[in-house]
Amino acid sequence: MAQIIDGKVISAQMKEEVKQRAAKLAAQGTTVTLAVIQVGNDPASSVYVGNKKKACEYVGIRSLAYELEEDTTQKELLELIQELNGRGDVNGILVQLPLPGHIREEEVIQTISPDKDVDGFHVQNVGRLNVGGEGFVSCTPAGVIQLLKRSGIMIEGKECVVVGRSNIVGKPMAALLLRENGTVTVCHSRTKNLAEVTRRADILVVAIGKPKFITAEYVKDGAVVVDVGIHRNENGKLCGDVDFDSVSPKASYITPVPGGVGPMTIAMLMENCLQSAERMAR
Repeated sequence: MAQIIDGKVISAQMKEEVKQRAAKLAAQGTTVTLAVIQVGNDPASSVYVGNKKKACEYVGIRSLAYELEEDTTQKELLELIQELNGRGDVNGILVQLPLPGHIREEEVIQTISPDKDVDGFHVQNVGRLNVGGEGFVSCTPAGVIQLLKRSGIMIEGKECVVVGRSNIVGKPMAALLLRENGTVTVCHSRTKNLAEVTRRADILVVAIGKPKFITAEYVKDGAVVVDVGIHRNENGKLCGDVDFDSVSPKASYITPVPGGVGPMTIAMLMENCLQSAERMAR
């Protein structure tokens, strides 16, 4: 039976580390500050924003909340972002997605200064990741790397398979595994004989967006399985992209849903905010 990779425990360790470093900056006169913008009141977005605010409060990061009306125009939103870009007391800017249909998400993301883009979505930060430069990395894949490293799992030289090619998880995940000297294959909806490819994986990262899609037949004995998906099943219970019950007897390590990758995303957001403040304080 697989050993559980506990994201709650590891994210708590990371938050404690951030808390200590934020306190050190505060003692030098720098308050780490994250600006969070939410347009409209989508219930799921409100929950996520609330969790981010709580995490900020816990680690000693000041959060500025901008809760805008659903009918806020593109121009008004971009003007607010430009104002925050220019403020020396703001280290990170986060625009909660999804945005209302009349707002062009891509333009909003690219308006955020790359040096304050703590979500790691700006094209400059994506480029920096791919050429090995210093920049912000998308929080979820960065959290997966921390889960592996802090669980003592070696990435170097391992056959790594990523299922999913989204800009937020799949592509940056592949780049990060490559940066750690893994041998990386990316699978997607057009991949032929998917199970043949995934069964080669020493480390299998699944971000396909389909509940319980990956079953035991897709997994090699002794593989490390990281489940990035999150869904509610017909009974309202949370589950991932991996069928945990069938896969866990074959895997050596596995992340649960909930309590695996999820908590790491906010921990990495706190880490990115802190890194921004440390860079700005140099």
